[in-house]
Amino acid sequence: MIAHTLRLPCAVPPVLALGAFLKNTVCVTRGDEALISVVHGDLSTPEAIAAFEASVDALVREAGVRPSRAAHDLHPDFHSTRFAQGLDVPAVPVQHHVAHAAAIAAEHGHDAPVLAVALDGFGLGPGRQSWGGELLAVDGTSWRRLGHFALLAQPGGDVAAREPWRMGAAALHRLGRGREIATRFAAIPAAARLAQVLDRDVNCPPTSSAGRLFDAACGLLGIHPVAEFEGQAPMALEALVSAPEVMEDGWHLDDGVLDFLPLLERLGACGDAVRGANLFHGTLAAALAEWTSRAAEETGIRVVALGGGCFLNRVLTADLAERLRALGLTPLTARRLSPGDAGLSLGQAWIAARS
Repeated sequence: MIAHTLRLPCAVPPVLALGAFLKNTVCVTRGDEALISVVHGDLSTPEAIAAFEASVDALVREAGVRPSRAAHDLHPDFHSTRFAQGLDVPAVPVQHHVAHAAAIAAEHGHDAPVLAVALDGFGLGPGRQSWGGELLAVDGTSWRRLGHFALLAQPGGDVAAREPWRMGAAALHRLGRGREIATRFAAIPAAARLAQVLDRDVNCPPTSSAGRLFDAACGLLGIHPVAEFEGQAPMALEALVSAPEVMEDGWHLDDGVLDFLPLLERLGACGDAVRGANLFHGTLAAALAEWTSRAAEETGIRVVALGGGCFLNRVLTADLAERLRALGLTPLTARRLSPGDAGLSLGQAWIAARS
């Protein structure tokens, strides 16, 4: 059941971390070691849930420890959260993106403050907001949100993660071009009324998600408007990149809020998916570097953890890491574990062990 054993920066009490909903793993700490399970998949099927629960028992037994607490995500409806709360030890909630940052720091043996650029599809914020494009300062168990991506409507809620055209439509609506939605996506029946849905703000929760920003770019460029699985369109977008290009005025940065509306407007008129992929990746990396550099000046923190599923994108990760090093900052990227949800339990454990 143990897929990875990692050395922690110091010995900690034994804790059990139950991971996330997607690509779930669990983690147990033993002294200065973290034992991480195989990936159980998404906790949406009886088979995945059974594997998860069997893995918890096997991992604790193999570790030979008695956990003093159980860490879990903030989301109250995840099976992993309910499981943690049903155990006979204190349950410790850990915010999703803080856990991403802590996982990267722990993997590098870094036990000092970090800035964290956490980019993924979804993680619940402390006020039940939909987060996913976050800039954090993390110091042990303390953290604060320094900034986030500008909010974009997510029409249809979770279904938008599998239908990137919806996020493209949300970008058009925010640009004041809602009337174009029906004709631009004419082959999709639901497009005929989506502008009205956005106007009325019906089931269009706002999100700061970087994953949904990728989807918006894909929707505008016509890349997998309706995908077979979440992430298919962004992966195709990455595969098109030939030479990342920066649109110098492609973003706005105001009081920590990073807004890519100018870039989205450019992509909406691009008509060339390869050029659009190059513009999107280059501009995103340049904007993230500026965002992080400003935070480093404000906080004095020079080490930056890059966590979240969007950093499975090798083009983005390499470009941003190079830019951060050029600015005198030290980027930490995932090495043995995934930067996405499969590595999240390590971060939960590292936070909870010191709580």
